[in-house]
Amino acid sequence: MAKDKKSVFFCQECGYESAKWMGQCPACKSWNTMVEEQISIKKTATVGTAKNRTKTEPVALSKIKLGEDERISTGIGELDRVLGGGIVQGGLMLVGGDPGIGKSTLLLQLCQKLSARDMKVLYVSGEESLRQIKMRAERIGEFTDSLKLLCETDIGHIIDCIEKEEPKLVIIDSIQTMYTEEANSSPGSVSQVREITGTLLKLAKSTGIPIFIIGHVTKEGNVAGPRVLEHMVDTVLYFEGDRHASYRILRAVKNRFGSTNEIGVFEMQSSGLTEVSNPSEYMLDGRPDNASGSVVACSMEGSRPIMIEIQALVCRTNFGFPRRTANGTDYTRVNLLMAVLEKRGRMNLSNSDAYINITGGIRMTEPAVDLGIVTAIISSFKDRPVDNRTVVFGEVGLSGEIRSVSMASQRVKEAAKLGFKRVILPKSCMRSVKGEKFEDVELIYVSDIKEMIDII
Repeated sequence: MAKDKKSVFFCQECGYESAKWMGQCPACKSWNTMVEEQISIKKTATVGTAKNRTKTEPVALSKIKLGEDERISTGIGELDRVLGGGIVQGGLMLVGGDPGIGKSTLLLQLCQKLSARDMKVLYVSGEESLRQIKMRAERIGEFTDSLKLLCETDIGHIIDCIEKEEPKLVIIDSIQTMYTEEANSSPGSVSQVREITGTLLKLAKSTGIPIFIIGHVTKEGNVAGPRVLEHMVDTVLYFEGDRHASYRILRAVKNRFGSTNEIGVFEMQSSGLTEVSNPSEYMLDGRPDNASGSVVACSMEGSRPIMIEIQALVCRTNFGFPRRTANGTDYTRVNLLMAVLEKRGRMNLSNSDAYINITGGIRMTEPAVDLGIVTAIISSFKDRPVDNRTVVFGEVGLSGEIRSVSMASQRVKEAAKLGFKRVILPKSCMRSVKGEKFEDVELIYVSDIKEMIDII
C-alpha cells in the first residue's frame, strides 16, 4: 500500500481546510489561524474492486427490537436528567468545559457509581499518571476493582485494550492528547482530532460500548479542534460556571437521544461534585433583605423552574458616555430593555451607569427573565426595594408590552412551594393559570411596563 504526503492548511478555530495559506479564514473570519499540516494519502483499490468488504442488508424498521437495557443509569440524578434518562448503548459523548471546572472529577465520580454496581469501566488518561489519578480518586471516595486505569496516548493500543477488556463504559481524557499513526501531525491538531474521533465513533457503534470524550475549549468557549468534531458525536455536554465559584452547570447543547433544554446543577466541594436537587433554594441563599435593585425571577430550564436573583445597580455616571455591564445574561438584551424603559417608560437612563448581575454564577437567556431585569433596573433607579416575597416573570416587547411565556402555572407552583406570597406575571398568561388553585399566593397581572412602574 503506497503512501504520499501533501501539505494542507487547517483553521485552528473552525477546522476549515484549504490547499494554500490564507490570512483570514473564509469560514469563521478569524485572522492568522491557518496552520500547515502534513497528511498522508493512502492509495487503495477503488470501491468497486475492493475485497473483503462487510456486506450489510437493509432491515425493516418493524424487525428491529429494542432491549430493556438500552440506557444505563449513571447513578447521578443530575447527569441522567441532562442525558435524557441515562447513557445510551453505543453512544459517543463529548464533554467540554474550561480548565479546572470539574470535567475529569465528574466522569471519575461516574466511574465510581458504575464500578460499585460491578460494571467494568475503562478510564484512559493521556494527561495524568496513574498515581495522580489515584490521589484524585481517594479524595472522591472508595472504588472497586471494576474500574481499570490506562495511561496511554496511542489510539491503536487503546482500541486493542478496549477489545480485550470489553468494558461497559470507556472514558477518554482527553481527545487533544491522543494520536494516531494514520495522521502525520502532532497530537491535538485538526487532522489528529478528526481521525481519532472517527475511529472511536466506529468502535462505539460496532461494539455497543458507550464512550465519553473530554475536550478542551478555546478562549471563546468552544471545544478546541474542528467543528466537525461536534457533528460526529451523539451528545455534546458543556460544563459551565466560574471555576472560583462553587456552583457548576452541566448543559447539553446537542443530544440525539434526549432534550437539549435540561440542565444539571452541581456544587464543587472538597470531596468532589455534589448534586443540587433544588437549585432555586441554593440560588436564593444569602439574598439581602429590603435592598433596592434585587428581584427574584423565574426561568424554565427544560421541565424545571428555577428561581434566580437578579441584581441591578443604576447610578449617575461620571463620564460623558454611560457604562453598561451584564453578568450572567445577554449584554445586548440589557441595552434593548433599557432603551424600552427610556422610550416607553419615560425614564431618563441616558446619564446613568447600569450594572446587571445574575447571582450564583448561572447564565440565563430565556425571554421570561426580561421582566425581572426591567423590575430590578426600575427598583435601583428609584431606590425603592421590591418585596422579598415577590416573584416576577414575563417577556418585554419593544412597544413596552409584557408578553406571555410558557409553563406559567409551573412557575407559580414553584414560587408557592418556596414560600413566595406574590407573583407578578403577564396578563396574557391569565388563561394558562385559570382554574389552578394557589394557596396564599397573590397573582398580579400586568400588560405593559408602565403598570410595572406604578406597582414599584
